[in-house]
Amino acid sequence: MTILVAGATGNVGRPLVEQLLASGHRVRALTRDPGRANLPAGTEVVAGNLTDAASLAPAFEEVTAAHLIGFDAADFAPLTNGAEIVDLARKAGVRRMTVLRGDLEKNPLEQAVEAGGRAWGLQWTHLCPVEFMSNALEWAESVSTEGVVREGFPEARSAMVHEADIAAVAAVALTTDGHAGQEYWLTGPEALTPPEKVRTLAGALGRDVRYVELSRDEIVGQWRRAGYADEDIEFFLEMRTDPPAAGRTVLPTVEQVTGRPARTFAQWVRENAAAFSDCS
Repeated sequence: MTILVAGATGNVGRPLVEQLLASGHRVRALTRDPGRANLPAGTEVVAGNLTDAASLAPAFEEVTAAHLIGFDAADFAPLTNGAEIVDLARKAGVRRMTVLRGDLEKNPLEQAVEAGGRAWGLQWTHLCPVEFMSNALEWAESVSTEGVVREGFPEARSAMVHEADIAAVAAVALTTDGHAGQEYWLTGPEALTPPEKVRTLAGALGRDVRYVELSRDEIVGQWRRAGYADEDIEFFLEMRTDPPAAGRTVLPTVEQVTGRPARTFAQWVRENAAAFSDCS
């Protein structure tokens, strides 16, 4: 069967393409700029944009399963054309679909996919990851040049998940039975505070990395200088001062679905060590 992967060059899409190819599946990768995709040999790369349903009809041709994201990768706004996308999938004969959630709440695409399940038997699975481990790349420059991480809210815990584990759950749901109608909340195997993340980072890199605590005002100032809107800053503060239990609660979902333990943050650091190397 041919499996369509949207957001194929993203943090989840790229490892999903790799894992599906390694398992012998035909993969069609949807991306806005095929010329810059740099995906593995054997990938069929097609141009398309989830925000523009008219661009997707060729991508869905002869596809039997599809992985979609419920938001615009450019600005993370929820997609509003879910019904159009699902109708294209129906006409193409898609039977299975995973949808990557980008927020705590169910997005319109997920709602449309569920309606497709009721109307014509679409087998859907929602993927609901907590914080991505790749968020630690925000520290790469200060670690590589100064051996320092400047961060606030030292008591805030996060059950960060490895992006390859999200992809692994998606791959299973797209290619095997038993996952229809499931909402999978995905976490890593531990919930870490910022100082614990920094200690893990230092240990995995084999070098000294200091944690420097910033005040609330300093953190907010950084966000404002980065151009974030007031509503974004309010959301960021809420996630750090009163985070939902889902974001800090370790769950066994990855192992239950894939049959192997979730990857640790230390493993993620070792895999991405080059990003934190001294470039001076």
